[in-house]
Amino acid sequence: MKQQLRSLFYILIGILSASFGLKGFLLPKGFLDGGAMGIALLIREVSGLNIGLLIVLVNLPFVLLGAKILSKTFIVKTVFAIAGLSLAVTFMPYSQVTDDNLLIAVFGGFFLGAGIGLSIRGGSVIDGTEVLALYFTRTSPFSIGDIIAILNIIIFSFAALLLEIEIALYAMLTYMSASRTVDFFIHGFNEYLDLTIISDRHEEIRNKIIYDLGKGVTVMKGKRGRLEPDGSEKEIDIIYTVTTKLEVSRLKSEILSIDETAFIIQNRIDEAHGGFLKKHLVQH
Repeated sequence: MKQQLRSLFYILIGILSASFGLKGFLLPKGFLDGGAMGIALLIREVSGLNIGLLIVLVNLPFVLLGAKILSKTFIVKTVFAIAGLSLAVTFMPYSQVTDDNLLIAVFGGFFLGAGIGLSIRGGSVIDGTEVLALYFTRTSPFSIGDIIAILNIIIFSFAALLLEIEIALYAMLTYMSASRTVDFFIHGFNEYLDLTIISDRHEEIRNKIIYDLGKGVTVMKGKRGRLEPDGSEKEIDIIYTVTTKLEVSRLKSEILSIDETAFIIQNRIDEAHGGFLKKHLVQH
């Protein structure tokens, strides 16, 4: 029950933020965004139809696709979030915040992205583009990012043809602001990164990470791909650790100070639970 209430809270705040971004910034000046929201805004500018109705109609096909591949709980929350956003945009008495086009593009994207990110944290979506991309990745060689990029190129191209090139350019700026804000609200400041370290001086590096930097590591056994002069395969310890984006620079500097030829692979991970990492963050 506590988890469901938290999810509901995220969705409600997301609805308020997204509707504020739309009515307070984007809609008064006819600005667009990417994704399903961009489609709804583009149709609104061309046809003059009610944006609340268009939000529902444009997202409806994506919700129906999601019903085939996603959980019922997710679909129910998504229907609630989209309906809530439609009602908020229609009835909430937001007033226009500014007339400056640059501020409209940046902060309209910020509040819209915050709404999308919070709704995702609540287990739903108010923009069905990701659902469409997820559906097509099952039968196509493209990734989710590729499909979203292709869809947005089509939306921005139609905006340039049907409206103005300047509106399309501002739409790209709005989309970039929104997408970065979505990432922030999903991952937060403590975005987690994993590092895989391969070095002949693995023991020194392991001790440095554990005892000097106060982090946990996992040691995996591996073999060099290159054979030794005598034809043997050299075994080596591969070090794996997880850190935050704020700490990764120092961690890599310490590793390279021990072995400047160390091979380091860095990847972003969405979230990390438990383990020594969480204890370290709480202590500091």
